[in-house]
Amino acid sequence: MAGRGREQDKIRDPRAGLALLWGEQEQPTRGPKPQLTPQRIAAAAAELADREGLDAVSMNKVAGGFGVSAMALYRYVPGKTELVELMVESVLAEGPDLTGVPDGDWRAAVREWTRQCARVYAAHPWLLNATAMRRQIMGPCQLRWLDAALAALEPTGLGGAPRHQVFLLLIGLVRNLAQQRSDHEEEREGEWNRLAGELLARHADRFPALTRAIAEGAFEPDGTDPLAFGLDRILDGVEALVAAHR
Repeated sequence: MAGRGREQDKIRDPRAGLALLWGEQEQPTRGPKPQLTPQRIAAAAAELADREGLDAVSMNKVAGGFGVSAMALYRYVPGKTELVELMVESVLAEGPDLTGVPDGDWRAAVREWTRQCARVYAAHPWLLNATAMRRQIMGPCQLRWLDAALAALEPTGLGGAPRHQVFLLLIGLVRNLAQQRSDHEEEREGEWNRLAGELLARHADRFPALTRAIAEGAFEPDGTDPLAFGLDRILDGVEALVAAHR
């Protein structure tokens, strides 16, 4: 089955993936009623990725959860590439919900959008790799998040291009913090800090600014919420940009 998966990914037709994501694929008119759906398969795969990581997701393993063979899944999903795209849609299906934000308060809207987005990435760490910054097919749920961010920024009066650039800053902040969480290993980080501290102490004269910053507690926990800190800096910058265009 692994061989078939590699072969299908190699010759995959992006139009088939788009049709699957947007629910535009042809429906069979004959034969027995399908026992599964692409959405059920994607939801099960997302739960598997939540437990074991994206690398653990395979057609065989997902099929096993339904008590069927991997061959049976290919009736619904052409291969793992399309499966991952459906998984992304599955976890982005809820939200963003900005109905509680006062009309016209773009800062509050952007802040709420960003916090909801960050919660999704925190709940599904595999989403970081599944939505790597590359050209990829996007489904309606993923586009709904982009649409909501652009709509939240409309009261600023900025044009489409700068609003999209602000969106890239916001999603970049969310993804950067998700990457930091993914890379964090407390035991290894403690050992690294000890070794780095000893090394820097021997070469302090070569890195005077870094040495001073460390002495001032630059790398010590201070209770600052990194998402709030980064978001405030972005919003302040957008506000300055808006003021400059008036």
